[in-house]
Amino acid sequence: MMHELIERGHAYAAEDGSGDVYFDVRSFPRYGELTRQSIDDMAEAEDADPRGKRDPRDFALWKGSKEGEPDTASWDTPWGRGRPGWHLECSAMARKYLGRTFDIHGGGIDLRFPHHENEIAQSKACGDEYARYWMHNAWVTVQGEKMSKSLGNSLVVSQIAQHTRPLVLRYYLGAAHYRTQIEYHEGSLNEAETAVERIESFLRRALPDGDIRELTSEDIPAEFARCMDDDLNVSGALAVVYDTVRAGNTALDAGDAEAAKAAAWRVVAMTDVLGVNPPTHGSLRSPRRSRLRYRRPPPRHPHRSRGRCRRHPPRCSVVA
Repeated sequence: MMHELIERGHAYAAEDGSGDVYFDVRSFPRYGELTRQSIDDMAEAEDADPRGKRDPRDFALWKGSKEGEPDTASWDTPWGRGRPGWHLECSAMARKYLGRTFDIHGGGIDLRFPHHENEIAQSKACGDEYARYWMHNAWVTVQGEKMSKSLGNSLVVSQIAQHTRPLVLRYYLGAAHYRTQIEYHEGSLNEAETAVERIESFLRRALPDGDIRELTSEDIPAEFARCMDDDLNVSGALAVVYDTVRAGNTALDAGDAEAAKAAAWRVVAMTDVLGVNPPTHGSLRSPRRSRLRYRRPPPRHPHRSRGRCRRHPPRCSVVA
């Protein structure tokens, strides 16, 4: 990719003999598009010594070896021995494993700039379409602070799972919109446990024999699909789940077992889509439960939702 970028006039080797190679941000007119910034308003890139740069905002594609760095962490290039920059690593891996175009690129909100902005620039400057959709998630915080090793406030999944069911933890993390910050407190998982038990209790009543047939998209309520198609509005989708649970319980209380069973199948279908379908157990065991086929309708314009632009939702995983 470095060769391509240099040949296309988007990158250059530093003239100070450092072995660094930089991306020329001014050679790519769309630089700043993801975060809606003008180049002149951007802070200087701090990923390398600025002496070899044409513009202080140019970012490193390759970093020349420095004294004291291990030989095992450097490779030979026409510009000297060194290692790839963080941004180039991601673009190169995406191209190798996902191709020149893939659907969704995710990551935390703090990676939008400069990391994701730089990924876009270098990949598109090589002629790749790269990611069609960008989804940036907010953080899980504790007392208003982002979880981090340095602060010692991280919650380790293996430790939480010792006293909390994995399904409950998954429900807790997935119940909020992906761009909404989650503030963890001592009662958070208890609230999630109560919510999950409400769903499980209804399913045990409505499907005492675990009678779950093979489900299809026809079992997905239209309102649930509408919420999920609206920038993954999970909170709205869960409201539909609980409305259906309520209606099913009402049917049970009225002695209408068939209506309750139909509601239960819809609940199973919706929770399966959300990844929080209650686990198999004595009263709900069914080998077909994981065979749900939910086919979404063609997506709307990816940048439009609720009448306003969603192109740049307020960190780094890639989904093909």
